[in-house]
Amino acid sequence: MNRIKQKLNEDKKLLSIYFTAGYPNIDDTVSIIQNLEQSGVDMIEIGLPFSDPLADGPTIQASSTAALKNGMTTEKLFDQLKDIRKSVSIPLIIMGYFNPVLQYGVEAFCKKCQEIGIDGLILPDLPADVYDEEYKVTFEKYGLINVFLITPQTSEVRIRYIDSISNGFIYMVSSASTTGAQSGFGDEQAHYFERISKMNLNNPQIVGFGISNNNTFTQATTHTKGAIIGSAFIKYISENGINELNNFVNPILGKN
Repeated sequence: MNRIKQKLNEDKKLLSIYFTAGYPNIDDTVSIIQNLEQSGVDMIEIGLPFSDPLADGPTIQASSTAALKNGMTTEKLFDQLKDIRKSVSIPLIIMGYFNPVLQYGVEAFCKKCQEIGIDGLILPDLPADVYDEEYKVTFEKYGLINVFLITPQTSEVRIRYIDSISNGFIYMVSSASTTGAQSGFGDEQAHYFERISKMNLNNPQIVGFGISNNNTFTQATTHTKGAIIGSAFIKYISENGINELNNFVNPILGKN
């Protein structure tokens, strides 16, 4: 069974951490993944930096720009991760934009992901219907789960369509804005989380955008399976380095 599906079956709220590959330094990728697993994180999203990151807030955009300047490429990332399964067992997802995947070759990219032990992809600019018609067979051939995003503005019809072609979890964007940390969620977002929960979708939901502490993690996971933290983590490693990541993770999970 795919590692994402195994993790989703666990009786707990999941914490997924996003970071940009090649940031702060080009060779930090593997160390960050290993340290995050040791800190008790459930899943990791490895950001493949792209020159035009439309959905990302300023923190992730800045990390992408720095990673590209450091020399991060698709080929470099695959090379860094070639032995990752010798030391890491939790689900790993590559998150990025579709253009680099297309440039690499979709089938070649998926094959490489399978070889090194990547469990899924999140490609926010790959339309669900295009994926369904053109790429689903290829992703499934290489055992990859494709994760789709929904927002508070996504129609119920669209959400149910996305649910029907999904095979893992649905990435529930907490608001219509770009990524970034916030101190708490308002009534509007709480109602959104509850509304989606009541749809009884086949795939569990994991919330991203705006989660940075135990308060937002708890709010986001009241009606969902888990939460994703990106900007707050990147800010943390920018200021504190990549060691002792339990100092970031423990407070979010309510541990001392």
